Amino acid sequence: MIFLELVLQNFGPYLGRQVINLRPETNPRDRPIILIGGMNGGGKTTLMDAIRLTLYGSRAQCSTRVNLGYSDFLIQSINRHTPPTENTRIELAFEVIQEDKPTTLRIVRYWHKDLKDGKDTLGILLDDEWPDKALASTWDDYIENLLPLGISNLFLFDGEQVKELAELETPPPLVVSAIQSLLGLELAERLSADLDILVSRKRKEIANAKQLATLEELEQTLKQQKAAFETVIQELAALEAQVKQAEEQQRLASEKFIYEGGKIASERSQLETQRGTFTTQVEQARQTLRNLAANTLPLALISPLLNQAKSQAEQENQQQQVKMAWDVVQQRDDRLLNYLSEIALASKHLTKIKTFINQENQKLQQDIDAQGDPWLNADPEALAQLDTLLNYEIKAVTLKAQEKQEELAKLEIEIDFLDRQLATAAPPEAYEQLKNEVINTQNKLAKLKAAHETLKHRYHELDRAIKKTKDEVEDYTEDAIKLRNNEHVIASVGKVKATLKLFREKLTLKKLNKLELEVTECFRYLLQKNDLVHRVAIDTHTFSLSLYDPQGQPVPKHRLSAGEKQLLAIAFLWGLARVSGRQLPIAIDTPLGRLDSSHRHNLVERYFPGVSHQVILLSTDTEIGKTEVETLRKQDAIAREYLLEYDPAQRQTRIEPGYFW
Repeated sequence: MIFLELVLQNFGPYLGRQVINLRPETNPRDRPIILIGGMNGGGKTTLMDAIRLTLYGSRAQCSTRVNLGYSDFLIQSINRHTPPTENTRIELAFEVIQEDKPTTLRIVRYWHKDLKDGKDTLGILLDDEWPDKALASTWDDYIENLLPLGISNLFLFDGEQVKELAELETPPPLVVSAIQSLLGLELAERLSADLDILVSRKRKEIANAKQLATLEELEQTLKQQKAAFETVIQELAALEAQVKQAEEQQRLASEKFIYEGGKIASERSQLETQRGTFTTQVEQARQTLRNLAANTLPLALISPLLNQAKSQAEQENQQQQVKMAWDVVQQRDDRLLNYLSEIALASKHLTKIKTFINQENQKLQQDIDAQGDPWLNADPEALAQLDTLLNYEIKAVTLKAQEKQEELAKLEIEIDFLDRQLATAAPPEAYEQLKNEVINTQNKLAKLKAAHETLKHRYHELDRAIKKTKDEVEDYTEDAIKLRNNEHVIASVGKVKATLKLFREKLTLKKLNKLELEVTECFRYLLQKNDLVHRVAIDTHTFSLSLYDPQGQPVPKHRLSAGEKQLLAIAFLWGLARVSGRQLPIAIDTPLGRLDSSHRHNLVERYFPGVSHQVILLSTDTEIGKTEVETLRKQDAIAREYLLEYDPAQRQTRIEPGYFW
């Protein structure tokens, strides 16, 4: 089966007639991918809904239908700018093999605001020429043989479905239903239900009037309970949708509360207290600087003059010492000359010595005279204080002043930041409004959750009541049939059901073994971590997945990253599709979800080009971005590219060739 063309006319945001060519290319090589880009809200999911609606009509599981009746859903799908004279129309052309040759079928559904009989009009064209009324009248049976509704979610799915499947321990009901349909388990269930109908008929045949009345009363009760049970199921689905909507409203209100300053306003007191603390610290730092300025710190400005004074004081001190030593030196010279005279030194030598001593004394006297008279007259104690001041105190107070200045600068930055935060805070009345919106949404969500829990409790009560009534019917019948000749039939049915149960278990094991191999192969191929998971096992009752490493030890699912869990979910869907043995197209909405870059690369390179002969990808620019689309183009895997141009003012979407890049 290959999708060839999708036509939308006045459907959803698509005004007028718009056509998408979906045919993949096989020459000169396979190009299976049809890439359709669009921003959120631009109409991607509408395309997926159009495919489902065209194929399955009132049975289609469309995203925007929720609990709407089919006629209400069709009216809701009409573009609001549709001219009164035009219909809303969707067409899907696809190719199948019939009688060993390719045949083109075109499904056409159209309707007007004034719905006739509350439904659309269905037409089937054979090779785009001949209407096939017989096929149109039996279309539901035909499409069930070609692409059963039960397994359609394995081929037409979205990223949210993959995300949900990745997070749940057991698959959701839709996937479980698809698995059972795929494995042929529904046949055994259907046969078991048919046997129950046969037993019910036999019970009525063998019961007397009183027994029949009692039995019919029990069956009527059972029927009412089942009807109530179905109603509760529908109400639960509707309430779950309301809970999700309320959760979204509560999230938006909380984000608005934070974005518009509500959080800052609620923390105003804390911010103002913090600002007061910083202001006090600023005043303390400034007081410390004032104290330093009142003491030694200003002397740092005249450090050069103080150094000169110190040098002058040292020179004067040295000069004073020289003058004090001058008299001592002269007395020593006199004693030396007297001693030389006493030892009768030759007169010529004595004369030379006297001349030398006189020259030295004259030179020393000149040096003393050159230094001039002292004017500073600093005593040694003052000189020591000046040395301490220059070498220790001034440096210490200067360093402390620098530290306080840096501290003061940082505090002023903090105060400025707090002032800007306080300036962006919402005023009190706006804060109250934002806070009330958050409280109202929280209260609404709490009420809905409480109602959901109550309804869920009712669901379980009805389920138990139905089981009890069934048991009563069984017990009543077993007592009544002992007096009748049809006991053998009833007993035989019980044996057949037991055999069916055994057959179903063995069939399940056989089919699941093959499915486990396929899922394991797909997951290992996508994961590219051969040492992490060696085997994927599937529970025969819940269809939950278990992982085992090469040593046969269980791998807890929580050890997998979020991306690896999504790869496991995709591998699960891929394995189911492969086990089905059906050559069917695959359409994926929001294909990459929240995968990181490495896991995206694995899907882009390994999954999309090879998962099917036709792959329709509906993506935003953040999922299949520039890097991913270039990878697909290098692989020559893309047959066609389209871009959904959405006009928010008109709320209309046009389909244009090309992609974001």
